[in-house]
Amino acid sequence: MTGIVINVEVRQHTGTGGARQTRREGFVPGILYGGEKGPVAIAASAKDLLKAIRSGKFLAHMVDLHHSGESQPVIPRDVQWDPVTDLPVHFDLYRVDEASVISVEVPVHFLNQDTCPGIKKGGTLNVVSHTVALDVPAGKIPEELVIDLAGRDIGDVIHISAVRMPDGARPSIRDRDFTVATLSGRGGKQEDATEEA
Repeated sequence: MTGIVINVEVRQHTGTGGARQTRREGFVPGILYGGEKGPVAIAASAKDLLKAIRSGKFLAHMVDLHHSGESQPVIPRDVQWDPVTDLPVHFDLYRVDEASVISVEVPVHFLNQDTCPGIKKGGTLNVVSHTVALDVPAGKIPEELVIDLAGRDIGDVIHISAVRMPDGARPSIRDRDFTVATLSGRGGKQEDATEEA
């Protein structure tokens, strides 16, 4: 869990007019859906929602939804932004429990770029996938996938099968061993290294 709590109220007025009225009152309209219950129109304080979003752990992480003294885990699925003010104008939340397996995009980060043999020889790290879709229990969503470049050389191709998965997680795409990143050189060096690989 991220420790983020979103306090919401149930909206009585829906539609465009209701959403405008909600925003005038300092709230952001949203929808809570998923699970066995039907969709519910909700609203959260614009200030609190913006603070949660700016924490960097809001989207695609499980957070606590509080309403009338009750709490339930949810996954924020989408935030829509005003193109002029760059403030949130609508958000979607999805009901889950900690054991629910969901698909989320997780960022990929690389370690030891400064000591990577391929990069030290003048090679370039080409990142094919900056994020990877994972099927993971909602209560165990990882912050990132980490790939260690120590010992990697020009011509190396890093496939998803070489990436260490967190407990309970697996790639959403399982019909092929897709490329996450490559180490390429310049001109003939790259071609020679690819042939050797």
